[in-house]
Amino acid sequence: MDHFLSDEQRMVRDTARKLSDEVIAPVAARIDREDTFPRETYLALAELGLFGVALPEDAGGAGMDALTACIVMEEIARGSGAVGNAFAIPVEAALFLNHHGDAAHKALIPNILDGSVIPATAVTEPDNGSDVASMKTVARREGDDYVITGSKAWVTFGQVADVIMVFAKTDPAAGHRGISCILVEADRPGVHRGKSEELLGMHGLAECMIALDDVRVPVTNRIGPENGAFKMAMENFNFSRLMMSSMALGMAQAAMEDAIAYAHDRRQFGKPIFEFQAIQFMIADMAKDIAAARLLIHHAAKLYDAGQPIALEAAQAKLFTTDMAQVHISNALQIHGGNGYSREFRVERLFRDVRLSQIYEGTNQIQRMIIARQVGKQYA
Repeated sequence: MDHFLSDEQRMVRDTARKLSDEVIAPVAARIDREDTFPRETYLALAELGLFGVALPEDAGGAGMDALTACIVMEEIARGSGAVGNAFAIPVEAALFLNHHGDAAHKALIPNILDGSVIPATAVTEPDNGSDVASMKTVARREGDDYVITGSKAWVTFGQVADVIMVFAKTDPAAGHRGISCILVEADRPGVHRGKSEELLGMHGLAECMIALDDVRVPVTNRIGPENGAFKMAMENFNFSRLMMSSMALGMAQAAMEDAIAYAHDRRQFGKPIFEFQAIQFMIADMAKDIAAARLLIHHAAKLYDAGQPIALEAAQAKLFTTDMAQVHISNALQIHGGNGYSREFRVERLFRDVRLSQIYEGTNQIQRMIIARQVGKQYA
């Protein structure tokens, strides 16, 4: 893929790779073990300007594109899937505010980019995940204010966020056509953060439930048109699915590298296990599918950068990449044998971390539904 990248893209990739190898990877096990938000690592990403990699220069970003963001994500997630996940949040928040926000909302972007303001997005609820239109959180209008009541689940950065983009029903009778996005400062009265979720993997993301108990915010905090947030969210999902695909890709790449190194080092029956065909075939399939996933992601990102619709391509990239990462990280663990089951080896953490990628940003069952509908339209 190197031959098709610009000099600038290669430079950014090499910067991200150096950060991943020298800063992120050495602390990844500690982040996983302690399960606390890695503020220093988060700020290291901000200091390099990576949060604005896909943001236009006139908005304070690097003026690059979605493809470059995917490349950076792959490199970061190669060092730590959790840090890769953390990287996606401010990148997406800054793009969302720049695309949909007014001048006051956009004024937050520089602070998001430098890491001094941590954003979060609250869409999912305890009883509603994939079915966004069934959310129960309500924002009722009282004069120049909204009063928000409801609960949000699985809010990444929920415990440390300074601002939360809350999706709520402003017209409960209108289904998905009655949802608005409202910026809520996390220190407002009525915002209650739950305990940090004890997750299988992806530790350190300060994920929690958030209860909104008659939280009063001015109407000017609404991002975009009233009742127009469902479309905004669906458009954002296309980009976020590219990011999650690249996150899974980076973890799969790390697992393959570890598996190859281990297979050359580990000896059984008088020779390195890499010389056994059973191991070679597993690694061959890893290399094949990782290359295919990278092509799917980069193709979708190029279409996105060209202003083309990518609902189909983003779903295909997310489905294929996260499924293949789950399979091949499991195979990499198998190549490690009993050692793969030990936390002394990175592949054990990769095995736990990657599982979320098949659930996050639309489950892979939802991706199959999207793909079927899009293909059905093409060939109807």
